[in-house]
Amino acid sequence: MQNIQIATAQFEHRSNDKSYNLGVIRNLAAQAKMQGAQVIAFHECSITGYTFARHLDKAQLTAVAEPIPEGESVQELIRIATEIDIVILAGLFEKTAEGVLHKAYVCVDKTGLLAKYRKLHPFINPHLTPGDAYVVFDLLGWKCGILICYDNNIIENVRATALLGADIIFMPHVTMCTPSPRPGAGFVDPALWKAKEEDPTSLRAEFDGLKGRSWLMKWLPARAYDNGVYVVFSNPIGMDDDQLKNGCSMIIDPFGDVIAECRKLGNDLAIATLVPEKLQQSGGHRYKNARRPELYGSIIAAPHTAVQKVAWVGAE
Repeated sequence: MQNIQIATAQFEHRSNDKSYNLGVIRNLAAQAKMQGAQVIAFHECSITGYTFARHLDKAQLTAVAEPIPEGESVQELIRIATEIDIVILAGLFEKTAEGVLHKAYVCVDKTGLLAKYRKLHPFINPHLTPGDAYVVFDLLGWKCGILICYDNNIIENVRATALLGADIIFMPHVTMCTPSPRPGAGFVDPALWKAKEEDPTSLRAEFDGLKGRSWLMKWLPARAYDNGVYVVFSNPIGMDDDQLKNGCSMIIDPFGDVIAECRKLGNDLAIATLVPEKLQQSGGHRYKNARRPELYGSIIAAPHTAVQKVAWVGAE
């Protein structure tokens, strides 16, 4: 296994404007390639936009969704990857031949589709069907997994993906800056985004505080540390429908340390070199080896009725 250079990106997408969003993806991918990246990862629904989908009925969401990989957006993503010679990961809404709708994330290169993952815990639209499988795939000699946004809040999903052999877990999100019962949570005023040139200090304080990055840092590094994996976190910045998002796309190593992060108040990318040695040096590697599943296997697998309640949904 050789070192690999991965970029994580952030940008302000436009709702249901695939042409615009793919154009930004192309530009950022070209920049990443020029800076030495072999792979670039974008956020959840980076091709289609995200939060606007909460307003759509089934027919409208079906019109936004596309088949994978034959749909035009994924084919365009493959063309971009081919022209630039870089691996690209990005998200969109998927529709199957049977008309089933999923939240999906794909990995493509010049050879075509390398992997497709369906979100296990979708909630933005009631017509989305949850995925039913973990995905681990080969990428430039590394084993990679994908978990989308809320999937990462259920810690068993991250552990399971790591136990299936993932060295790197791509974690595309659209998150932060939404209400929650936890202290300090809430929306960020869009007026601060409009005034970011004149007053970046106030915007950065909101983005980095408990509404944003400070909350993220309570749990995201632990996913990498506990499982001894690299985490590639991608998140949009700017307006997502009527909600403001704060970016902070970052890459975290198996020690739980942030080794690259987007810090611009706008479209940006950050690149890190991932080295295989850290995988075995990490505490998470030793902890996985020390597991005693005979103690808790039946507890974790005990019957349970899943109830998913997202705190900010309905908080307008």
